[in-house]
Amino acid sequence: MKKTLVALMCLGFLAGCQTVLKSEPGKGQLPFGKQVLVDDGSCPSGQIKQITGGNGADIPRKRECIATPQQ
Repeated sequence: MKKTLVALMCLGFLAGCQTVLKSEPGKGQLPFGKQVLVDDGSCPSGQIKQITGGNGADIPRKRECIATPQQ
């Protein structure tokens, strides 16, 4: 019971920390490794775009459609 409660609390905390934007951040506004969700309608139904910041030089941003997190 105690392990289940701790696991649920951790999941709730992580889900609450995810940032959801309506458009992709501009160049230089997303730090390296930071992840944001972008709900701009570019992914299929039930999915949302996840963007991971690059370093602005040789590592580009990573963009992928993932399952929409449940809240």
